[in-house]
Amino acid sequence: MNEQFKVLVTDDTPEILVMSTMLLRRAGYKVLEASTGQECLDALQAHHPDLVLLDVMLPDMTGIQICRQIKNDKNLKDIFVILTSGIQITSEDQAEGLDIGADGYIVRPVPNKEFLARVQAGERIKRAEDTLREKEWQQQTLISQLEEALAAIKTLKGYIPICASCKKIRDDEGYWNQLEEYISKHTDATFTHGICPTCLEQARAEVKKLFKKD
Repeated sequence: MNEQFKVLVTDDTPEILVMSTMLLRRAGYKVLEASTGQECLDALQAHHPDLVLLDVMLPDMTGIQICRQIKNDKNLKDIFVILTSGIQITSEDQAEGLDIGADGYIVRPVPNKEFLARVQAGERIKRAEDTLREKEWQQQTLISQLEEALAAIKTLKGYIPICASCKKIRDDEGYWNQLEEYISKHTDATFTHGICPTCLEQARAEVKKLFKKD
């Protein structure tokens, strides 16, 4: 499952950094390392990892600040962030991290098996989210293409052959159609019927002629 899945481990404690990296690499992950907040931010921009394990307490900035930057950046916000700490471990500390957008929180010390299980759970969630985003993008692309095709079909273009006498229109297959029928097929227009003033006067004149004959 973890093929090509990139994890960025950020921790200023060398022992934790080495151990976390070793465990993840043994599990088949591609692992990047950072020991400061700035190194983490640089790695995020350069490599765009799938998941970042982020120590809350770093020498130059806090993991909370970095997490907030990640989630506010449109190019990074889809990265799965798991905060880690051996100091800020209360429920309030964890709630603060989750409130600013972290996707998980690991309290150290943590058994190796649980550590890997939490990373693997994060991977499953991240992959599911990526699949959903891809399907949504494909669906939106298809809808846009269909809308463009429909607009092209429904737009009358070029010269339209029309009979000078009966006003029928010849379609692409050579058949002659009533004006209303042709336009209904090629546009979204809906016809309502009425009579213009000129035709109304002509009709009245015809009626008067009939009455005179009688």
